[in-house]
Amino acid sequence: MPELPEVETTLRGISAHVLNSPIRQVSIRNPRLRWPIPEELPDNLLGDSISQIQRRAKYLLFTTHLGTMLIHLGMSGSLRIVQPNTPYDKHDHIEFCFANGNALRLKDPRRFGAVLWTNEPISEHPLLKHLGSEPLTDELNAELLFKLSRNKKVAIKQFIMNAKIVVGVGNIYANEALFASGIHPNRAAGKISKKRYEALCTEIKRILSLAIAQGGTTLKDFLGGDGKPGYFKQELQVYGRKGLACQQCQTVLKEIRLAKRSTVYCPQCQR
Repeated sequence: MPELPEVETTLRGISAHVLNSPIRQVSIRNPRLRWPIPEELPDNLLGDSISQIQRRAKYLLFTTHLGTMLIHLGMSGSLRIVQPNTPYDKHDHIEFCFANGNALRLKDPRRFGAVLWTNEPISEHPLLKHLGSEPLTDELNAELLFKLSRNKKVAIKQFIMNAKIVVGVGNIYANEALFASGIHPNRAAGKISKKRYEALCTEIKRILSLAIAQGGTTLKDFLGGDGKPGYFKQELQVYGRKGLACQQCQTVLKEIRLAKRSTVYCPQCQR
């Protein structure tokens, strides 16, 4: 599933190819995504251009003169740049053709992604207004996590994966950040000291930044905007390594389920 680094990688990969070029055609091949693609979307976009692309959590926000298009990649989606005459894949659901000769396509085999439109202030959109802090900014810090976690009995892994607390720390990167900061994933969030939250914030930022630099993590479906896979998989220390030796202490890594998600940790290094 595309997580924050994969979405950020997509943003960086497509921006130069689509910004400030008039949209000549919008082809909706299958409107049945997680929510139906708005019928009025082509009329809102044709002749206009995208002046800015931003990321909020795992949403991509395409700003035009009339409003904002929101795209979410869901479980298996990808956005890629192609030439307009490239044959369609079975799961290519929508295409945007630009005056500069580039085309942007959304491919989504499972159709859990979304393409939405709003002409209201984007910060007030129902899908965005309650989101937590962005992890790669100063919004995420030890003081914030320490304050929000007091008296919380929820496991720290679930706490940092709560999008109302901090956005974009998906399952892969939560596993990795907790290992790197030496925190047991099942420890109660309210029992963690501010000093340990400082280490956790540092590792969340470091690991997400490294994953972005590596083009994301390709486990199955994800391809970047240039059609290439991400290479952060080679950097994984615990995720997907149940039963293998810890690369720090050689202890066998264990797996538990937290909120129905696979959680791999080192019983020696994480306390």
